[in-house]
Amino acid sequence: MGMLVAVITTVVDMQLSTGGMNWELIIAGLVVGSIIGIIMAVKVEMTGMPELVALFNGFGGAASALVALSETWKYIEDPTLTLPTGLTLQVIVVAAGLSALVGWMTLTGSLLAMFKLKGGVEILGKWFSTPTWGPSWLNPVKVLLTISVLALIVMSINDPTNTDYLWAIIGISCLLGIVLVLPIGGADMPVVVSLLNSLSGIAAAFTGFIISNPVLIVAGSLVGASGLILTFIMCKAMNRTLPDVLFKSFGGSTKETVTRTKVGSDPDEVAMMVDG
Repeated sequence: MGMLVAVITTVVDMQLSTGGMNWELIIAGLVVGSIIGIIMAVKVEMTGMPELVALFNGFGGAASALVALSETWKYIEDPTLTLPTGLTLQVIVVAAGLSALVGWMTLTGSLLAMFKLKGGVEILGKWFSTPTWGPSWLNPVKVLLTISVLALIVMSINDPTNTDYLWAIIGISCLLGIVLVLPIGGADMPVVVSLLNSLSGIAAAFTGFIISNPVLIVAGSLVGASGLILTFIMCKAMNRTLPDVLFKSFGGSTKETVTRTKVGSDPDEVAMMVDG
């Protein structure tokens, strides 16, 4: 609903400023999307609701990243267009890179989270179980991929018209989403879904900077902040920390020695317990 309000506000703002909107195409998109969403929400069982939420999170992040990409591409392909007030092409490219990092990582991570919650995926009538694979060397790979994306964003500042940087950012971000979620087990998946929900809001906020829309920035920031708060609350309830969830496959936050007290028993007590 929040994203719907943001979309409607953006469309109305563009109509008032330019007056050249294709309302038929916009309304058709809203109707088709609403019908698909209603059908999916009605058909899914309550036990499958986390999977649906994960899927919608991924779609939200991808939508924000696509809007950022299209707006940036527009200014790169046509240098004669007037940039939004107070923005330069370098700022737009940086915001698009950050939106791509968060948005595409959210999409691939959410899809993998959905398959993990479902237990697998059926392809051509054959069922494939979703693996949980996380060797120790995978954590440095996550850090390396993140640094690579940030380096590409910095490099794009010096050459903002080079679209190769954007495509490389998109590819690495998609891989990062898979690598990030792959080692995480099913018990921690609700925390991951909550975190991905937060990331989808952050991607929307970055996109709001590109189109100079305060409503989208505020809405995305609210979703991002509330999602992070919920994520930390869930981690605390599970006696885990967020780094443990993201960088450790299984186990608690710390290695503690469990002290067990030996309790004596005799055959009569055991017989009473068995008899109920």
